[in-house]
Amino acid sequence: MDESIQGQLFNPFFTTKPVGKGTGLGLAVSYQIITEQHKGQINYVSEVGKGPEVAIEIPIHQSSGDPESKAR
Repeated sequence: MDESIQGQLFNPFFTTKPVGKGTGLGLAVSYQIITEQHKGQINYVSEVGKGPEVAIEIPIHQSSGDPESKAR
């Protein structure tokens, strides 16, 4: 994957597909859900001429500031 694309990979509406063939929301929405809702990470490794390898990490346990969740 070209470096100019790498910097935009998680931007909303960014797509490498032709006009009308994609919305570009997939990775942006995925990034938001993984990082904000699940407190995880999404990373990628890429070489020019090859597609990216994507790694998703989501914690098994999350600490919560909600006192009720600690009582359960």
